[in-house]
Amino acid sequence: MGGRVALVTGASRGIGRAIALALGARGHKVALNYNNSAGAAEEAAVLINGSGGTAAVFQADVSVEKEAASLVEAATAEFGPVEILVNNAGITRDSLLMRMKDSDWDDVLRTNLSSVFYCTRAVVRGMMKARFGRIIAISSVSGLAGNAGQANYAAAKAGIIGFIKSVAREGASRGVTANVVAPGFIETDMTDALPDEIKKAVIPAIPSGRYGSPRDIAEAVAFLTSEEAGYITGQTLAVDGGMTM
Repeated sequence: MGGRVALVTGASRGIGRAIALALGARGHKVALNYNNSAGAAEEAAVLINGSGGTAAVFQADVSVEKEAASLVEAATAEFGPVEILVNNAGITRDSLLMRMKDSDWDDVLRTNLSSVFYCTRAVVRGMMKARFGRIIAISSVSGLAGNAGQANYAAAKAGIIGFIKSVAREGASRGVTANVVAPGFIETDMTDALPDEIKKAVIPAIPSGRYGSPRDIAEAVAFLTSEEAGYITGQTLAVDGGMTM
């Protein structure tokens, strides 16, 4: 199953870290991208390398086109052409629409959506030439159903879905698949910051009756990057305990 070159953006913590570990465990060479959390990214790389895998870390702000392109170049120089891309980097700047600042809108759209465009564009030519590629983008149930206080985040995550469908259509005949994984409420730093009353109020809306774990997302991503998933493209897989069924 392994042996491919994988690049995971926002891989230092939470879902991104779990995805990097899962891909490393499957024998892929993993390029872990981080922006600010160098120590956490290094720790994840140490875990992969220590368990017999191969990993290296790369700093870049993927919301900036030149840095995203340089990231792909650096990963390619280290391991070879990127064959698996997982667009995971993201931020939140939650606020009710009437109070939302222009900067809150711009920052979230640039980090959560434009970064997916920049990184995907940087790898897709090589994937099509090689006639193999796996592109995964992490969206959210907020992008499927919307969420009060997250107009910027929901817009970016919904935009990812339309973007990936377009990429899927362009790459399908050349062995390049593109899919979306839409997590529900997952136990990460982002959800830890929510007030307790909100956390408790969410549980009744989840048929599974619990929050998900980063590993739940990582395993779904790992399957979609595999050889066995070669006939799956343009799809959005909600990993949400049944919230959006």
